[in-house]
Amino acid sequence: MKVLLVEDDIHLSQDVSKQLTGDGFVVDVCYDGVLAEKMILRGDYACILLDVNIPGKNGLEVCKSIRAKDIQTPVIMITSFGELDDKISGFDSGADDYLPKPFYYKELLARIKVISKRNTIKEEGNNYILEDLVVDFNRKRITRAGTEIKLTQKEFLILKTLIDSNGNPVSKQFLMENVWGNFYNVNPNTVEVFINLLRSKIDKNHSVKLIRTKTGFGYYLSAHE
Repeated sequence: MKVLLVEDDIHLSQDVSKQLTGDGFVVDVCYDGVLAEKMILRGDYACILLDVNIPGKNGLEVCKSIRAKDIQTPVIMITSFGELDDKISGFDSGADDYLPKPFYYKELLARIKVISKRNTIKEEGNNYILEDLVVDFNRKRITRAGTEIKLTQKEFLILKTLIDSNGNPVSKQFLMENVWGNFYNVNPNTVEVFINLLRSKIDKNHSVKLIRTKTGFGYYLSAHE
């Protein structure tokens, strides 16, 4: 598995790179955002570890740029800024995960394995259709009213979880366990952030809302209250 590590702290990047290599990963290391973006555009990575505070072009800008170019490689933001607003900024830029410094290598490794495994899952079966929303599981393509919607990996997993529930409410706790995994340091606020991001992409500017909330129970998909 090939990983791109973008981190301007030389000691940290060397340490993480050495440990990942020891666990069988092929690691490319980069120290600034401008070069990182070029490497992402010409490389084939299973996962990108992206520091926010890097020279040339910060991690948020790099992530926004590659998502605009339809590169959906999983991105784990690694940063010293761990407040909720900082995480929201990371998710808004298109990141799939957010790991504040300092962190334990074992936790980083677990996140890389989970996020990379989920990225390779191939769904079978027919498309999911609700009103004018169409989800093509094989191609990981989502459209509404004929317009393609770009989702991050986490957003796609949340949407798939709601689809799999067949109209039944899905609790925040269930989403935390099944989308992020038990080892993630997530809370109900994180789930709310992602649901709001998903709603802004799927329901915004549409009179019929599809992502609904049943107070006290969770979220579900329906064209009707």
